[in-house]
Amino acid sequence: MSIQTTRVLVTGGTGFIAQHCMLALLAQGYRVRTTVRVSGREAEIRANLQNGGIDAGDRLEIVLADLTHDEGWAQAADGCRYVLHGASPTPSGPQVSEADWVNPAVDGNLRVLRAARSSGVKRVVLTSAFGAVGVGHAADYRRPFDETDWSELNSDVALYQKSKTLSEHAAWEFIAREGNGLELAAINPVAVLGPALGADYSHSVRLIKNLLEGQPGCLRINSGFVDVRDVADLHLRAMTDPAASGERFLAIAGESMWMEEVAKVLRDSLGEQARRVSTQQIPDEVVLKNPALVNGLVSLLGVNMNATSAKAIRLLGWSPRPREEAIIACAESLFRLGLVT
Repeated sequence: MSIQTTRVLVTGGTGFIAQHCMLALLAQGYRVRTTVRVSGREAEIRANLQNGGIDAGDRLEIVLADLTHDEGWAQAADGCRYVLHGASPTPSGPQVSEADWVNPAVDGNLRVLRAARSSGVKRVVLTSAFGAVGVGHAADYRRPFDETDWSELNSDVALYQKSKTLSEHAAWEFIAREGNGLELAAINPVAVLGPALGADYSHSVRLIKNLLEGQPGCLRINSGFVDVRDVADLHLRAMTDPAASGERFLAIAGESMWMEEVAKVLRDSLGEQARRVSTQQIPDEVVLKNPALVNGLVSLLGVNMNATSAKAIRLLGWSPRPREEAIIACAESLFRLGLVT
């Protein structure tokens, strides 16, 4: 089967990582099918892909399928050789419960895996998260994190991170119990930056947007960073390389950074465009007195969250661009698209 006749299903076609995966697939000649929860977003998706340099034409098909319902998934997976599954429900509002986060994430993974297995898909590449690896651990837990680590859920863990951990566990358990030959690989990215393609961008990109728009200082928070184009490249490597089957891969470029360091990269690289970026550190005691900032952050203050991508580099030949390039490319795209106010 040639690349030109190979169809790949990419779930969650409005997503930041998903769209860069589609760009990478289309650039290599694959045919792509992607899912959306509601109709009416095809023009947006195609426009974003054009912003990324690709006119998808008839090599892109967009279908309706919602992770909270069975309908549409069998048709979505039909005829596909591979599945890149990154879609995950993100509930919002004051009444959102743990079940609202966890149940759709777990059930959504299982729906996609069942459809893939029934359709004869060779391999699913699951977009998990660093949130399934490196949170909830004691402050003196060993660093850097690697793929043998799992987040510790018996501590202060945000619901998003809990949902990613439990849904990835459920995926691996499904493969072991009833995969019937379906292969699985998981990608666990840290904060994903790089070029935004449109106004519907990720939470990680918002970190850069907030700094550019004059956020009053930097929390003492540490994070790894990686370019979305390299995350997409890692997905494609994990999709086809025999060595990736049954494996997890952390995606991080170099070592983690403190937010103050990220702000300095912007100031040093962007000149006048970064005039509103503050490199001042907000003291922990100020954060603890501010209810709007405290939620989900107390356990992260001052904690080094370094991780390693040595496994992806060694097994798959992955070579991510420098973290600074990911930061700058993200900022430049926000200016280019007029998304910085």
